[in-house]
Amino acid sequence: MKSRDVVIYTGEQFVVPQGVQRIDSRSTHGWQLRYGGTKFYSDSKFEGGPSGALTAASKELVKRIAKLPAPTRLKPERNANKTSELPVGISGPIVRQRRGALRDCSFTVLLPRFGEPARRRSVYIASETTYTVERYTQALEKAIELRNEAEEAYKRAATAAKRKAAKSWKQEQGL
Repeated sequence: MKSRDVVIYTGEQFVVPQGVQRIDSRSTHGWQLRYGGTKFYSDSKFEGGPSGALTAASKELVKRIAKLPAPTRLKPERNANKTSELPVGISGPIVRQRRGALRDCSFTVLLPRFGEPARRRSVYIASETTYTVERYTQALEKAIELRNEAEEAYKRAATAAKRKAAKSWKQEQGL
């Protein structure tokens, strides 16, 4: 799990996991957990002050990571500038003409993969002589199914990686 070194107002230095932020103001000092909602751990409420509060916040972070799915950077909605009504990750229909052949059309589907570059797949609709609304609809359904399967696989892989990293970080920190 990603972590960083944080020096607080007293000069103490801490290794802080991603998902925990330091809050220091005139009226309050503590650590804020920001994963699956927020929760504040005040230095004054824990034995050991900032160290005890950070330990409590880190333990809660590890628990939340074990229960909740990992956040992803996949776009949930279409871009407002997209001119077609197609879902996120699907574009088309794209019309091509190969040398000496009839024109054909297809959808392009962007398939996200966790930790790797996304792949593009083409879903064939029809040639210009066989094109029908029914074939268009069938190809669109297949494209949506491919995209949904890729998104689910991405989310599962992201959650598994996050949980594995949290588990090893927990062992390193002795929580």
